[in-house]
Amino acid sequence: MKIAQRIVTAAFTAVVALTAVGCASTSNRESAGEYVDDAVITTKVKAAFAADPTVKATEINVETFKGDVQLSGFVAQPGDAQRAVDIARGVKGVTSVKNDIRVK
Repeated sequence: MKIAQRIVTAAFTAVVALTAVGCASTSNRESAGEYVDDAVITTKVKAAFAADPTVKATEINVETFKGDVQLSGFVAQPGDAQRAVDIARGVKGVTSVKNDIRVK
């Protein structure tokens, strides 16, 4: 009986340890909470683009990793690219914006 109890205790401890490690973030991997936060930021940036008459939201891709937003795609005017950067910087939760937008 004691052997079975030790096995159950060891298995429970292993599961708890793996769960804690599995949810932790690293420099190149997000935790579950950070992933959700980044998805919300991405959605807010895209919605802000859609609401702006000068930015064509369908031509700009938005990716977010730990609050850092990367914009890519193509625009017709250099001012449109800068406007997209300004809009993204104004979204709550954005810590930085990397502009990889190209002018056609």
